[in-house]
Amino acid sequence: MTRVRLVTVNILNDRRAPTRWEERRPLLADGLRQLAPDLIALQEVRLPDRRAHWLAEQLGDYSVHVCPKTGSWAAHEGIAILSRLSVEEHATLDLRTQSRVAQLVRVNVAGRDFGLANGHFFWWTGDHPERVKQIRLLLDWLREWPEDVPLAVCGDFNAEPYTTSIRLMRERFASAYALVHGREPEYTAPAPLQRPVHPLQRLVVGVMSVIANRTLTPWRGTLDYIFVNGSVRVQECHVVLNEPAPHDPTLYPSDHFGLAATLELN
Repeated sequence: MTRVRLVTVNILNDRRAPTRWEERRPLLADGLRQLAPDLIALQEVRLPDRRAHWLAEQLGDYSVHVCPKTGSWAAHEGIAILSRLSVEEHATLDLRTQSRVAQLVRVNVAGRDFGLANGHFFWWTGDHPERVKQIRLLLDWLREWPEDVPLAVCGDFNAEPYTTSIRLMRERFASAYALVHGREPEYTAPAPLQRPVHPLQRLVVGVMSVIANRTLTPWRGTLDYIFVNGSVRVQECHVVLNEPAPHDPTLYPSDHFGLAATLELN
C-alpha cells in the first residue's frame, strides 16, 4: 500500500504587528522535523525573508513551490508547498478577492500520481459570499482532476465547520480528521500565542468575538482542514504543532495549530 504523510499549517505573517517569528521558528522547524512529512502545505508565508525556503533548509531534502498572493500583497506574502516527493507539475489559481490564491502540485509517489491542493481563503467571521465564490472557483478548477487519481485539498479555509464553504467542500471531498474522529477538532485557531497587538486590532477582534460568539470571551474555532477524494483512505489524522515552548507557555509555533494525516492511495 502506498502512503503519503501530509502536514498543513498557517505559519502567521502580519505586516502590521510583530509575530515573534525569530522565537517561534525553531519550534516550527523542530515540530515538522519530528513529523517528517512527505508534503508540507504552508499558509501566510512571508516572502521577503524566504521563510518557506528557510524551513526547507532546516528540514533538508525538500523542494519549495511558492505561490505569491496577487496585487499589492504579491511581494509580501503567499502560500507554499514543500515536497520530498518528485513534483511533476505546479499550477496556481487566483481566488480574485483579498489577494487570495490556491496552488496544486502533482507528485510522483512510487510511480503513481498524487495531487495536493493548498489554499488560504477569504477572511471573515461566519459565512461570507466572497468565500463561497472562492470555494466554487476552487472546485471548478479541480473538476479536471480524474476522480480515480488520489487528491487531497488542504489549508486555512477561514471557515468553521457549519459554514456554506465547508458544506460545499464536503459535497466533493471528505474531511480527513472527521473520517478518523467522527468530528472536526475543537479548534485550530487561534492558538494561545501571546504577541504584541495594536490596540485597534484588539478592538476589532473583540467586536468580531461579540458578533460571532455573543460573548467577550476570545474567539477560537476550527479553520484548518485536510480534505480527500474517494481514491484516498485516511489512516490517521491529528492536530499537531500545538504545544508551547518548554521555557515559555505563551510561545507556540504559530497562532494556528497544524493538521497531520497519513494517507493511503487506493
